[in-house]
Amino acid sequence: MQSKPFGLFAATALTAVTCAVSVPAMAARDNTPPALSQAHDRGPVDPAQMITITVQLNRTNDAVFRQAVDALYDPKSPTFHHWMNDADLRAFAPAPAQVAAVRAELERQGLTVISTSRNGFSLRARGPIAAVSNAFNTEIHNFERNGQVFRANIRNARLNGPAGDYVSAVAGLESHVVRPMLARAHNLKTGQPYAAIALKDVEAAGGLSSIITDQALSPSQTVTYTTEGAPLPTATYSGIVYNNNPNLVIDFSAKDLQKAYDLEPAYKLGLNGAGQTIVLLEGYGYPTAEADANAGFRLNHLPQLTSATFSVVYPEGTPNPNSGILTGWNTEIALDIQSSHAIAPGASILVVATNGQDNEDFQASMQYIVDNNLGTTVSDSWEEDTDLVAGPYEQESYENILIVAAAKGVSFQFSTGDSGDGGLGTPIGAAGVPSVAPHATAVGGTAILNKLGTHKFEPTGWGDAIALLDDFGPFDPPFPEYIFGGGGGESVFWPKPIWQAALPGTGRQTPDVSALADPYTGFPLVITQGTEKYVFDGVGGTSLASPIFTAFWALAQQKAGHALGQASPTIAGLTSGIKDVVPLTSPESISGSVTDSSGTTDYSTVALFAGVIPQNEPFIAALWNIPASDEGLGFGFGLDSSLNVTVGWDNATGYGTPDGLAFINAAAAYGQ
Repeated sequence: MQSKPFGLFAATALTAVTCAVSVPAMAARDNTPPALSQAHDRGPVDPAQMITITVQLNRTNDAVFRQAVDALYDPKSPTFHHWMNDADLRAFAPAPAQVAAVRAELERQGLTVISTSRNGFSLRARGPIAAVSNAFNTEIHNFERNGQVFRANIRNARLNGPAGDYVSAVAGLESHVVRPMLARAHNLKTGQPYAAIALKDVEAAGGLSSIITDQALSPSQTVTYTTEGAPLPTATYSGIVYNNNPNLVIDFSAKDLQKAYDLEPAYKLGLNGAGQTIVLLEGYGYPTAEADANAGFRLNHLPQLTSATFSVVYPEGTPNPNSGILTGWNTEIALDIQSSHAIAPGASILVVATNGQDNEDFQASMQYIVDNNLGTTVSDSWEEDTDLVAGPYEQESYENILIVAAAKGVSFQFSTGDSGDGGLGTPIGAAGVPSVAPHATAVGGTAILNKLGTHKFEPTGWGDAIALLDDFGPFDPPFPEYIFGGGGGESVFWPKPIWQAALPGTGRQTPDVSALADPYTGFPLVITQGTEKYVFDGVGGTSLASPIFTAFWALAQQKAGHALGQASPTIAGLTSGIKDVVPLTSPESISGSVTDSSGTTDYSTVALFAGVIPQNEPFIAALWNIPASDEGLGFGFGLDSSLNVTVGWDNATGYGTPDGLAFINAAAAYGQ
């Protein structure tokens, strides 16, 4: 089916009342963030500090607009996948008089309006905190929660005068630092990431195979730990082994990743992303991104990027060229470019780079992507905080952009986070913002493990835990500790969209889908440090999962021949093509015993990880003797805080992970 303009069926959609509204319009409410009561008030922000805000206006006939968007994703609707264009959207735009009234009020309060979005859905303005506070009848303070500082309005914010009736949300009153969801494998004894290796040394040694292997698990061994200078305690453990080669790191090269996702049959059919553009929304950009990527692609035997297939745009103007390096966004950008190209090597890549790293900057760039039709599959490997922290204005301002993107057939993918439930101890409220938005696609994380002795791979949940077994003598008893894992959870703010009706709970559930994220089964990338290029081993996080799935969506759109729109409703509706991620187990998972002066205590796999096992779910665990260390570990995969990997949809991995050509075909054909 070829995509047709929404306008061909506009009359049908505008009069339809049979399609259930996916997400109700937000009711008037206190728009202060709920986390203020849990945070330390550090006092008013400097009134002279300049900030930028985006004021979003109410849509005309909003209930009808939502019904029309629902119809675009309903396979039974005559407008299914007939995306709206800008002319269609003008039917729902605020009245010009309302836009003028909001603009006039902002300017009357001393703010400078710097831009208006396409069709007048929002205005962007800049001015001092004092003027913003006066304009919205509130005070703006800095707060600290769990070591993170954010800015927020302390009482309900409303624009002065009649113009306040036209405002639906404001971005920028509340300010959160947007953080890449990137995780790196590290030496668990020193706490430091694996050392970078000079690219020239890797090339001289024969390439990536000289430093990485995809064989995470090896056959069982038995180890005995003794106490130096004393007969007791002693310990003996047996089980499968993680990384039995001390000279290599467990990583997936591009070819390994393609094999793990069974993509060779797709490539043989020419489905490599040709004709598609993968959009990557990033902070700042960095000067050597293309050169680093091409060095990585030479190492991975992938096509080179050229001026025809790679470009960068700066919606807010070009930042200081070193900003991305100084803030660490360069590693994120390198990962996103190199991993997405590994999955869709025929696609073009467009980096959209902000000139700041707070939520309003990123929302402005999202709006820029939508207004300028830059692409239909967008990766966002970042989040700002949890659903419990971000306030109503903040959450609604993201959703206002995303629902228009969905109407235009654009899918925004967001990382769900790298800290499991964020320490909440429950999935309720643990979902990240903006991945929890109803018109976002939330991408969670997996590990990928080889079957013993083979190059056949199976995904399992990303949730890493260790049990300390030995450090200059056996631990008595063993000491378990959770490291990190993919995010997810249920919203306390957004109700379930219609396509999640069958899922548990009452709030929007995340994730929708998942992909490789565990840095201990990670991805190597090339990046410049100083004047030299280096290979970073063991890179992951849901920052890796998001571009992987975004590239998969590009492959599906190539197959379909048209934009497929927001991915999450399709994922929920598929009956094939999604591989359900289930807990992996092995009868040879590590177990053992410790003998001390009181006798011998046996430790089953479960007992070794007691205290970090969510609801005693099944998992797989291996022995790991860390290179250049006296430490012995039990390493558990699939232990993700209070999030659980189960059969079917779950709050750790969503509906599952894309299954190669089967996913591409199923997603492209959905609804036909």
